[in-house]
Amino acid sequence: MFSFLSQKFSGVLSWLNNKGRLTEENIDQAIGDVRNALIEADVPLNIVEAFLQEIKNEAIGKKVTTTLNPGQLFIKIVHEKLLEFLGGRNSLSAVTFQIPSVIMVMGLQGSGKTTTTAKLAHHVMEQAKQRNKKRHILLASVDFYRPAAIDQLEILAKKIGSGFYRAKAQAPVQAAQEIYGHFKEGQYDHLFLDTAGRLHIDREMMQELEQINAKLAPKHKLLVLDAMTGQESLKVAQAFDQVVPFDAAILTKMDSDTRGGAAFAFRYALHKPIAWVGVGEKIEDLENFVPERMTTRILGMGDMQTLLEKASENIDTPSQDALAKRLMDGSFTLQDFYEQIGMIDKLGSLQKISRYLPGTHNLTPDQMEKGQDEMKKFKAIISSMTAKEKYVPQVLDASRKKRIASGAGVTVQDINQLLQRFEQSKQFVKMFRKMGKLKRFFM
Repeated sequence: MFSFLSQKFSGVLSWLNNKGRLTEENIDQAIGDVRNALIEADVPLNIVEAFLQEIKNEAIGKKVTTTLNPGQLFIKIVHEKLLEFLGGRNSLSAVTFQIPSVIMVMGLQGSGKTTTTAKLAHHVMEQAKQRNKKRHILLASVDFYRPAAIDQLEILAKKIGSGFYRAKAQAPVQAAQEIYGHFKEGQYDHLFLDTAGRLHIDREMMQELEQINAKLAPKHKLLVLDAMTGQESLKVAQAFDQVVPFDAAILTKMDSDTRGGAAFAFRYALHKPIAWVGVGEKIEDLENFVPERMTTRILGMGDMQTLLEKASENIDTPSQDALAKRLMDGSFTLQDFYEQIGMIDKLGSLQKISRYLPGTHNLTPDQMEKGQDEMKKFKAIISSMTAKEKYVPQVLDASRKKRIASGAGVTVQDINQLLQRFEQSKQFVKMFRKMGKLKRFFM
């Protein structure tokens, strides 16, 4: 997500570090490069110009402080303006659904609307579970125009453990009313209604949505947009908003080769928030859109807060705390190293984790794949060791390494590489322990 913009911004801003102060000349040069980056990212020209004018007005005449060099000062200005464009520091990051409520999900075919409807329901159920609560949720669809759309939603409903209702009526408006009656009768907390989509905006679709909105009076209306369509997604959003004003948008396919232009421009163009972003095909691949975190990602500074939240969701706290304690007291073993790799696996692939880590936007897919393969080898190697070898790696002589290599299907060189990484990890921990900054195994 935002890897294209991160690469562009990093290249644009790095050369300013050696300048003595910010001048109109070097500001113009930096702004020209930022302009090119945003246009390449498919940000509309009028929005690019508005953004750059705000940066220029703020930057010209600024003096370098004692703590910031020109490059850092310019990045600080860009950061603040970028944050404003994405929604602001205290902006709404996700919609809070009232109980009971109807959530109307709209969008064109191909945007990922049906899958996103199920992802939303799953998200709400998981959020409630973390608070030791349970949500009684109904999923239903009136999308009679896409073959198997309703079947797809039924399969997803079973997967997440929510309720599902298939209307007998075949016309979208009548079906929506029938579904609403079932929702009220079943005393559900939420109804997530997947509405009919088309390949393009047309009058019939809009009239149906307008009538469903009038009949059901949903408390929440969400628009699903394909982030890969760039500027076109903004036109789609404006067309929907003129007929059925929506509360917030959900941008899908943000894990793909999207250049980030739609996310950058949406708030400024529509004056509405982006509530969530889809970052994968799995049912749990839905993230809150938090402007502060997205700003740091675009500037290549990572997003450790989201990574920490994902860790808390996927890894039980006692396991983290026990491992952190062994790290802190210096009793870290190869078995702990194995568990550490396992915890990282629970967070997803290295390519997925790298989205949240600072300075990793320049890593190529080949480098990511190589790192992933290395982790698999390390797990296989440690699995082939005896208990004594895991806890006292000093006993690993040539004979033992040869036996382990044969059992794990690797080379002795791979084992030496593992031991080298293990020692580096221990030295890294010692350094942080001295600094008193180690809080978790991955920090």
